[in-house]
Amino acid sequence: MNKFKNISVRPKFLLLIFIAVAALVISSAYYELKESEKEMLQLMSNEAHSLLETVLVSSQEVLYASNEVEEEIQKRLLNNANVIKILLENESINNAILTRIATENEINRINIFNKNGKKIFSNNSEKLYNDVPVEYINNNLTPIFRDETDTLIIGFRKARAEEGVRYVVAIASNKNDAIVLNLDAEELLEFKRRIGFGVLIKRLTENAGVLYAALENYDGILAASGVIENIDVVNETPFLSDAIKDSTYAWRIAEFNDAEYFEAVHPFVLEGNIIGLYRIGLSLEPLNLINERLTRRIIIIAIMLFLFGSVILILVFVRQNLDVVKKQYQTIETYSNKLIKSVSDAIIVIDSQNKIKELNEAALNLFAWKYERAIRFKINHLLTSGNCDEIYSGNEAIKQIECDIKGVTKYLLISKSTFVDEKENANVVLIIKDLTDIKKLESQVARSEQMNAMGQLASGVAHEIRNPLNSIATIVQQLDKDFEPLENKEEYHKLAKIVYKEVRRMNETVLNFLRFSKPEPIVKNKFKLSELINSVETQYKSLLKEKSIELIIEQEWDGEVNWDNDKIKQVIVNLIQNSIEAMENGGEIKIKIFNNKNSIVIEVGDTGDGIPTENIQRIFNLYYTTKATGTGIGLGIIQRIINEHDGIVTVTSEVNSGTLFIITIPQN
Repeated sequence: MNKFKNISVRPKFLLLIFIAVAALVISSAYYELKESEKEMLQLMSNEAHSLLETVLVSSQEVLYASNEVEEEIQKRLLNNANVIKILLENESINNAILTRIATENEINRINIFNKNGKKIFSNNSEKLYNDVPVEYINNNLTPIFRDETDTLIIGFRKARAEEGVRYVVAIASNKNDAIVLNLDAEELLEFKRRIGFGVLIKRLTENAGVLYAALENYDGILAASGVIENIDVVNETPFLSDAIKDSTYAWRIAEFNDAEYFEAVHPFVLEGNIIGLYRIGLSLEPLNLINERLTRRIIIIAIMLFLFGSVILILVFVRQNLDVVKKQYQTIETYSNKLIKSVSDAIIVIDSQNKIKELNEAALNLFAWKYERAIRFKINHLLTSGNCDEIYSGNEAIKQIECDIKGVTKYLLISKSTFVDEKENANVVLIIKDLTDIKKLESQVARSEQMNAMGQLASGVAHEIRNPLNSIATIVQQLDKDFEPLENKEEYHKLAKIVYKEVRRMNETVLNFLRFSKPEPIVKNKFKLSELINSVETQYKSLLKEKSIELIIEQEWDGEVNWDNDKIKQVIVNLIQNSIEAMENGGEIKIKIFNNKNSIVIEVGDTGDGIPTENIQRIFNLYYTTKATGTGIGLGIIQRIINEHDGIVTVTSEVNSGTLFIITIPQN
């Protein structure tokens, strides 16, 4: 073959190939370097994102903890204020009691003002503390005096007469007096400072590689640590303003003091409100060191690959003729293997000892073998059922046999040939074609042709018979009405009615023949198969129970089909009716439905009397029946309906063991 001729390569082509390999190796090394850098940046991004998420969670916890402590202080002050309120309303309060309450509950100051702003009770009688400025009262207690609220959380206030900060609350009495309590807030403020954002941010910069950390909003930096003198601000940087506006994590490579650094940002959102933007600057020095190491390694690997590729090219050119021969052999072998595997006929290769040497997928499927088992045995050990030994026995080059495989009758065409292998051993090649489906189709086509011919004959005969029958019926009816003999009148009228009844029965039979010969066209519509089966089951439920017959439905497939619902139901009803008539003493009817290669298979079987083997081929013939009252067209109608749906119907039966009808119809 021309395409397998030897190929020779000129020296200039060798140089071009060498250059191409070098370019490929260099580009591959460059690509690997860029991919490694990209992966390292992604790793830094993931780590920075994880760090920021941790900071965000910690910040939320800080705020929640601070708020919880403040709420506890509020609760304690308000509880004491409510006790004092009760005492005041019961007129049981005085300065001594207030002093005792303040001492026992570590409260700094307790003052009670009437609604005119005058102090009426206090735990401290010193004049310095008793003279409360009017503006303080007006600015803080007016809502209570005006009955606008009964509770005020004034919060942190600088001490009026001494150093420090106080935390102040006030409540109203029933006379709109103001009960004011405060305590020293230095410890609370110190606690807030210890757990605040500044501490978190400072701890971040204590890690190696973190250049700075900051919490910033549009107004400026809220808290920061590290070197932040020259970093850009939110209002002037689109990257930062977009990040805080979109509330998403982002990162970038920025320049700082003529050096690049990695910056990751994440908005800090608490209960729907944006507090600010967390920013972390990371040094790229570790990444640069890793890139340098990777660059050196990739260069070394590239050199090694280049040298290795050069050696391979030399070997390729030295052994090119041998490779061409190998390719020829491999191509032919591959082509042969694909041809054998893809062919639809079963192929079996056996040696002189009848041991299987090779077989294709079609053979495994035909005989339902496992490859590992089949290849270890002789063919006569695997084919032991009736007539199957004819597959490998005999000297005919071509023969047709009937063989039972796994309880199913198969019609096979056997082609037999021999060849001698490289070791001078004789081998036999069996090519087996499965004619079973073809036989079924041939049988169905023959039945269809016979039914068409008989249907046409029935149509012609029926037309010739109907007119005389109608005339006879009319005359008999008229004679019975208009004429009466002198003797045996009763017998005369009785006979006339019998004649008329029989004529009408004959006419109905003729009408059935006409319906068969000229059936209505099928009308396909989509429906769920289970709905049809359930309808049939409901229809026959009481009758089957009455006749002691059990109906078993095995529906392995339940989907939508595009058939003529009424005609398919007629098929199943006719088969069930036949089964009922075949089981006078009760029994079992089984309907099994499954999918087989885009076709739906409906099996209807019974445990009735069965059909003799000699009658199996005749049951679909028009007018053939073994029933005293049968017309012989029921199975013919079934055959016609299935044909109109492009389907196949077959039957297997054994006397006294039952009958099984198998219907196969395309789903659409």
